[in-house]
Amino acid sequence: MPRTDAPAPPLLRRLRRVLGHGLSLAYLAGCAAVTVWALVDAATDDSGESLALIFPVLATAPVGLILLVTPDGLPAFLLAVGLGALVNAAVIGWCARALRRGEKTPDPYAE
Repeated sequence: MPRTDAPAPPLLRRLRRVLGHGLSLAYLAGCAAVTVWALVDAATDDSGESLALIFPVLATAPVGLILLVTPDGLPAFLLAVGLGALVNAAVIGWCARALRRGEKTPDPYAE
């Protein structure tokens, strides 16, 4: 039977700390909702002129823009949007933690 009190590997602890913030989770949920909406809209559009798939890419920019250099297809789209959302959520979590922590050293340029 595996131990449940064993500490998580350092990478998993760091990801949980960064992605576990409420703002990061809200961003990930928003990106997931926009992506699902865009996929449904693109699948149900009979004319083939839907631009809905642009919105998830823009929501996950700049990392989501790697979609422009990857091959066409749904797996490349989902990889680009997923990777972009994770990177942006990590940055949001890191910034939120840094702002909550506050400034511990005085600004040398402040008067």
